[in-house]
Amino acid sequence: MSKLVYLAGPIRDLNYDRCTEWREYAIEELAKYGIVGISPMRAKEFLKDYPKLTDQISDHILASDSGVTTRDVWDVRRSDAILFNLLGAEKVSIGTMIEYGWASAFNKPIITVIENAKSEKRNVHEHLMIRRLSGFRIETLDEGLAVVKALFEY
Repeated sequence: MSKLVYLAGPIRDLNYDRCTEWREYAIEELAKYGIVGISPMRAKEFLKDYPKLTDQISDHILASDSGVTTRDVWDVRRSDAILFNLLGAEKVSIGTMIEYGWASAFNKPIITVIENAKSEKRNVHEHLMIRRLSGFRIETLDEGLAVVKALFEY
């Protein structure tokens, strides 16, 4: 059995580092257990110099509407589980919400890292459907990675 985990989370209106730092950390941690983390930011180093990532930011095929959508849906479909990191989101990520739908439709275990629903500062993604679709809901990235590791212990 493969051990692939798609690392989903907001990208639009963030800078390159904010999009990649947590994913790089997750990839390193998961690799220690033979689990491959798949980042939607892989091979997109050409976006480093932009202060904010937006739609149609580059003419590069991987940043095009079809390039992003085709690769992301393929990544979700081929992954064994999906880790959604919604921590600190300042606005709703439409792309990430679509990935929830794909993950559910493809019967993938969904691990959601999000602030406590009862915390003073509610996450903008706090919604009944996200709560319902999340097989696992935790509050830190390290807890999310621990859940991923546990899923692959057999």
